[in-house]
Amino acid sequence: MYLFGFALAWLGARARAKRSDSPVPKSRVDDLIFYCALGVFIGGRVGYMLIYAPDTLVANPLSLFFVWQGGMSFHGGLIGVLTAMALFARRLHQPFFAVTDFIAPWVPIGLGLGRIGNFINGELWGAPTHVPWAVIVNGVPRHPSQLYEAFLEGLVLFVVLWSYSRKPRPRMAVSGLFLLLYGIFRTAVEFIRLPDANIGYLAFGWVTMGQVLSAPMILFGVILLVMAYRHHRSPRALHQ
Repeated sequence: MYLFGFALAWLGARARAKRSDSPVPKSRVDDLIFYCALGVFIGGRVGYMLIYAPDTLVANPLSLFFVWQGGMSFHGGLIGVLTAMALFARRLHQPFFAVTDFIAPWVPIGLGLGRIGNFINGELWGAPTHVPWAVIVNGVPRHPSQLYEAFLEGLVLFVVLWSYSRKPRPRMAVSGLFLLLYGIFRTAVEFIRLPDANIGYLAFGWVTMGQVLSAPMILFGVILLVMAYRHHRSPRALHQ
């Protein structure tokens, strides 16, 4: 699923790089995807071990490299990708947010495919339910929360970002919209997705680690959108 995600993002980014306003030339899209891949794998794995399995990491630091045992964190992967994009933007001599705005519409493709992978692997199930589309897991009907996330974080988020970014937008706006919508979608699904067994609910019997980590994304998404359009509408920006 990761390979499919990177391949489709590569195709989409190459097509978008043909635009005259693209901050990334078509000849550098390969490098961009390579940087993204490093950020996803390194950030995702380190983030998972620090957030969801710190005891395991402390007991055996080498477990960080036991990738065959599973364990990738989206929020860790996001930090990894942002770090990689900062390095890539510096090498390309482009503003950081110009690069993140360029890559943001293609991220949901990998997210959606990753959630389908979770469903295939039989992991990250939702709470028990009696809805007609429930999936029987060990004799218990449960919400297919992976498919909810694949639909929202993958398909819906991709369609919205792709449509929104088809026209030139103020810098930071596409990145802000990505953070805002992902944070909202992830927070919503967490209400019916079971938390990791070793962490459980953090408060009130319903607050999860995913919601706690998504809250800053919503906040920063709103901030970026406000800053983007406020700067875009300022007299100084209009005359630049």
